[in-house]
Amino acid sequence: MSGPRGTGKLRKAAGEIFQAALDAANPRIAIHRHVRREGENLLVDRAVYDLGPGRVVVVGAGKACAAMAAAVEEVLGDRIRDGVVVVKDGYALPLRRIRVAQAGHPVPDARGVEGTSAILGLLTETRPEDLVIVLISGGGSALLPAPVAGIDLIEKQAMTRALLACGATIEEINAVRKHCSRIKGGQLARALFPARSLTLILSDVIGDPLDAIASGPTVPDTTTYGEALEVLRRYRVEDRIPVSILRHLERGARGEIPETPKAGDPCFATAHHCIVGNNFQSLLAARDRAARLGFQALLLTTALKGESREVAKVLAALLLEMRRSGHPLSPPACLLLGGETTVTVRGKGKGGRSQELVLAGAIAIAGGRDLVIWSAGTDGTDGPTDAAGAVADGDTWARAKEVGLDPLRALEENDAYHFFEGLGDLIKTGPTLTNVMDVILLLAG
Repeated sequence: MSGPRGTGKLRKAAGEIFQAALDAANPRIAIHRHVRREGENLLVDRAVYDLGPGRVVVVGAGKACAAMAAAVEEVLGDRIRDGVVVVKDGYALPLRRIRVAQAGHPVPDARGVEGTSAILGLLTETRPEDLVIVLISGGGSALLPAPVAGIDLIEKQAMTRALLACGATIEEINAVRKHCSRIKGGQLARALFPARSLTLILSDVIGDPLDAIASGPTVPDTTTYGEALEVLRRYRVEDRIPVSILRHLERGARGEIPETPKAGDPCFATAHHCIVGNNFQSLLAARDRAARLGFQALLLTTALKGESREVAKVLAALLLEMRRSGHPLSPPACLLLGGETTVTVRGKGKGGRSQELVLAGAIAIAGGRDLVIWSAGTDGTDGPTDAAGAVADGDTWARAKEVGLDPLRALEENDAYHFFEGLGDLIKTGPTLTNVMDVILLLAG
């Protein structure tokens, strides 16, 4: 079997394979794949929704929501009465009937509060015959800030920063967010009731759990106040959480505050959901592109998680094993993985989970011939940086030393961004208008 030879060609191939994953996650294509209109009926897969005499309102939040909303406008046209979606800065598109608000991410800001208030304002007088279409994609948790009474935005920002830096999973972070919010954890479903709702979801969470994606605003919440408190204790961040938030969670755990709506709540009786795209679909497309480029290709998992630098050691071992023994694939080979790792921030550097994974991987494969490791977020951003991720090979360590960069020091300081910036090995896509977690590629030429 013929295939790419040399590290330069491997890097180029990795870029093409990653682009195939992005193309498969295109929100407009995903919506049209699942949603169409026939007269006064909206067809979503095998379900039929009678548009009838009621109003159609579109709301939502997430990095992909402007593109999702554009597709919904193409399907429903002037049947849409009104709408508001909140997206990350740079992810807006011009729409005809749905308003687009931009806000801060991953730390919520005042614009997000305003956008969320506009969404809730649209839902104050819904009727049973109305249909509310809710668009949800990755980033929705930060873009839908609606703090409960007694907690202000500055306090919520401090909580978010502490949780993002402690190494907690997105599910754990969202358990806390839900219990400090008026809209997350099923509370948007309560706000739009008695209208019917259809939530279209582009998943950015491992396993596609509906209650975790954007903190599950239209589905029953499976977490509790007690579990939210346990997250803070587990990661020892109570001293970094504002007192008002701790007191609120403690009151909830004692039963002094009503829980978020659970399964069986009447507000979910007419709530329906459809996942229109996820990491698995993107990796299947990437695998097919890798095969067409001449690689033996294997999709290993879409459930990759764990501390980035520790996960990288396992991935490096897989790469080295392919070079040494031809297992699990003989070169030219491409292993594909998806998911989201985490970073426990201890240094004062700049980076993200994908960049840190690649940095730790570069250290582990140093000196390896014709090996490439690539990791990037499909949303075009990795942590609080303008890069989607990074790429490295067996020569990265040597090249770094030549220009005075120390990979071990960079890893210690969580400073992968400046390390790869110095080598020209950051992956920068700009806003992709989508988000289906990370794509990790291991190539042996």
